[in-house]
Amino acid sequence: MYFDVAMPLTLFIVTIVAMFIGRRVEGKLKTTFEEREFSVRDAVLLVAVISVAVSVIVFIPQMAIMVMFLFSYSMLLFIFTYIFSDFRRAKAQLFSLIFLFVSLIAAAFSLFVFGANEIGMYSALIFFGFAGFTFLALVYEEGRAIAGERWHLAVLPPTLFVFLYMFFGQTWIWFPYLLNLYGIIFAVLIIAYLGSLFTWRTTLIFVGLLTVVDIILVLITGSMVSAATHISELRLPIMISLPTIPITAADWGMLYMSLGLGDFFFAGLIGIQTMKKFGKKTAIMSIIAMCISFFFFEAYLLNYRLRAFPGTLMIILGWLPILVWQTIRHKTVEENVQTKIRSF
Repeated sequence: MYFDVAMPLTLFIVTIVAMFIGRRVEGKLKTTFEEREFSVRDAVLLVAVISVAVSVIVFIPQMAIMVMFLFSYSMLLFIFTYIFSDFRRAKAQLFSLIFLFVSLIAAAFSLFVFGANEIGMYSALIFFGFAGFTFLALVYEEGRAIAGERWHLAVLPPTLFVFLYMFFGQTWIWFPYLLNLYGIIFAVLIIAYLGSLFTWRTTLIFVGLLTVVDIILVLITGSMVSAATHISELRLPIMISLPTIPITAADWGMLYMSLGLGDFFFAGLIGIQTMKKFGKKTAIMSIIAMCISFFFFEAYLLNYRLRAFPGTLMIILGWLPILVWQTIRHKTVEENVQTKIRSF
């Protein structure tokens, strides 16, 4: 019997981390977005946009897709960094110092991977230039007296991401290491970013509709599989791909299992809203249940060699029993309280 613990464990860790980070940053995000929340119409429209985008993306040239995703990811990194860049000077200097070291390491790797040819020298020069900019940001922080957000720090994460993708996107450094690292980062940021805009009601509508759409796009039309294949050739961080643990051998080598960032967002949104509705303990229980459900479905896929299955369905079937149990429990508690009030 084949099974895998790597992807369910990753789903658990990413969802838990995103849930608690989302809880910590929600206040500031709501203030930034002026307390805006998704309405029912917005939730339905979002599902419709997702379904249309998945259906037509195979007809879009890969270069256009690459530019669109790089821009979207870069803006996400910039916005998050800028919003939370009003930290103390010591932390700002440490932040700049980290990017300085990473850029120097990337420059060294450029010469190591590409050698002393034109590509290697050009790549190293770009990263050395980026290191120079981070050094200037580090020096600037020493004499900076004005408090508030810092644009010069906000540009560091997206710039490094684009440079790493440009020069290492087709190398072993990018896949699977940097690809999965950025996949996890973007999964957490997307959950925290969009999770604050949903309410309990809009969440129920969104996850219900998205599950139905996902079933149709994966099992009936196959559009989701075609879209994932079309985009995955670009090695963009749209999914997290991990080798199975224990290792499963395939004809082409080690078998990897992949899960899209949309499925991570799906699980993270459920976790955040469950915590708001029923508390932290129930949210953790629901995440554990979702990961257990995902584990058994994934084992089924491995043993029967199925190519794809709706990730949202795998996740939501673990959450529904916890939801039903907590709903009945809260309803019973409320009825008992009302009965006691009447008795007085």
